[in-house]
Amino acid sequence: MTTASSPLLVSGLRDIASEYDGILSDVWGVLHNGVSAFEKAHEALSAYRAETGGAVVLITNAPRPNPPIREQLANLGVPLSAYDDIVTSGDVTRELLAKHPGSKLFHLGPDRDLALYEGLDVTLTSEDDADLIGCTGLFHDETETPDDYRDQLARLAKRKLPFVCANPDIVVERGDRLIWCAGALGRLYEDLGGPLSIVGKPHKPIYDSARSHLAKIRGRTVEDAKILAVGDGLPTDIRGADSQGLDVLFVTAGIHAADFGPADTPDEGLIRRRLAEEGLSARAAIPRLVW
Repeated sequence: MTTASSPLLVSGLRDIASEYDGILSDVWGVLHNGVSAFEKAHEALSAYRAETGGAVVLITNAPRPNPPIREQLANLGVPLSAYDDIVTSGDVTRELLAKHPGSKLFHLGPDRDLALYEGLDVTLTSEDDADLIGCTGLFHDETETPDDYRDQLARLAKRKLPFVCANPDIVVERGDRLIWCAGALGRLYEDLGGPLSIVGKPHKPIYDSARSHLAKIRGRTVEDAKILAVGDGLPTDIRGADSQGLDVLFVTAGIHAADFGPADTPDEGLIRRRLAEEGLSARAAIPRLVW
């Protein structure tokens, strides 16, 4: 772990790559911005795999199962050489929903996320008939805000319906805009007194799943000290990895870019101060993921 007197900012992943047998990398904000892929970022992960023999598991709060995310990455230009496997919040959410067979589920989110429920023993139903809520985001995230859902969530919270949040992210970058995510609705629902379940980052279940995938790829359990988490979100990527005892490479020019000075030449003092304020630590920091 980097100390207060040693440099935090590194020039590239190669500076610390040899210390790790596996990487758990965030996707949105590290590999792409929802519109286009970051070429140097996926080149860095490809180089890590090729030059160190290490494994890369992408770990994302996407509320959809693994296959659609693979397709999305391919469409954005992220090659298969950049990773070995993917674990999504949607995958882990399915495991949780499977523990509620026969449920009548009200889906809160866009139709593009309905694949989350395929093959599960749940019946999609209206708000009035539901005994369980599955939330993947806002219905129209380009135009709506969480406050648009306050009255509806208050009604549901009053009935104490379990709220399964498939994406803990509060906001995410889409191009040069910030878009509200399911985590914002989950937070509001909990504030209104409703019971909330979240399995994605920063919570333990998605890390347990990612460790299992990493072990399968390497053919053995990989010690936590040999795993590096890469991410740009302090409340999700950094807090989650830190709480699991994993070293972190903090990508500063992502969602928090405005907090650290110029995006490509961040102020290390500001980064250290923010980490300390949040009660978090990082092995290293870098503006954008490069090799």
